[in-house]
Amino acid sequence: MINFIEKIKKIKAPFFPYFKIFIDLGTSLTKIAIENKGIILRQPTYLAYDTKKEQTIFIGDEAKNIVGKTPEFIKIIRPIVAGVISDFDSEVLLLKNFLQNSVELYTKYKFLKPIIEAISIVPTSATEIEQKAVKEVLNKTDVSQTYIIEKALATAAGCGLNIFSSNPNLIIEIGGGLTEISIIGSGNIIRQKTLKFAGDHFNKIIANYLYLKHAIILGENTCEELKINLLNFNKAEKTEIVRGKSLETGLPKSIRIKSSEIRESLLPIFNQIIDLIKELIESCPPEILDEILKKGVIVTGGSAKIEGIDYFFAKELNLEVFIAPNPQDSAINGLIELSKKDKKLFKNLLISI
Repeated sequence: MINFIEKIKKIKAPFFPYFKIFIDLGTSLTKIAIENKGIILRQPTYLAYDTKKEQTIFIGDEAKNIVGKTPEFIKIIRPIVAGVISDFDSEVLLLKNFLQNSVELYTKYKFLKPIIEAISIVPTSATEIEQKAVKEVLNKTDVSQTYIIEKALATAAGCGLNIFSSNPNLIIEIGGGLTEISIIGSGNIIRQKTLKFAGDHFNKIIANYLYLKHAIILGENTCEELKINLLNFNKAEKTEIVRGKSLETGLPKSIRIKSSEIRESLLPIFNQIIDLIKELIESCPPEILDEILKKGVIVTGGSAKIEGIDYFFAKELNLEVFIAPNPQDSAINGLIELSKKDKKLFKNLLISI
């Protein structure tokens, strides 16, 4: 099949359209990009299902916006958990909808189906079954050929690093569902540690903290807004008024939340991340340690946008720390960059299943 597609690509005829698409099936966000066009879709990985009518009613932003506001018969489904597919059918439906609404080639060519090559990522910690699930989901969306690459490699490439260099680099990615700490070099993952929680888990911790401290129940989206608007490691004090449900009376309640409270609630989690980074570094041979000391550490993922996170990590690790450019899009941008590499190098990165 691969050889047949390679032959088709060489045919320079206008009646044989060929496209390459890149897909990041993220826990919080799904991103889709097209070769030579860049990212064309960035939507929450959510869908709302009506159990009475047995049909999906909202997808993406619309589904996320109604979290906590629906009757019992409307179920909010998050098909990706900790970076892997947990609800296969829902993920197929979600991805098909995203592709049909954002990728013109799915509707443009009515009489001749284009050749579509899809490239996606999976966490390094994913099992073979979880890797196969990603390929199966992509195959269900009418693509001609699918490839998957380990996320840490794509992320490193998206940070502007030469992953094929023999000089290793330390990457810390704090995404929506996973925190991956990886040492990348010679086109491989040399060492890695993974925590199966990240940005989404931070929202739950904030909710629990405010529940105990202020006797207030807050929704998931409200806690996420607090995290985005208030959390910083610069010790800058910001405040925001939020409304929730009083634990004492059951009635609406408004409270003023400060940055220091959000920071205090999440500090144990960030200390846990720091401990894991130290554990990974301590397990490395002297030659790799020397390279890390010279180059420092790169932080990427959605949480890399937290103000002062680079200074926090630098102080705790006693290393130079850099924030990746466009950290939220490192993985999908990395896929685009890797696809431009020599075919032999690119094929060496692919996961065979």
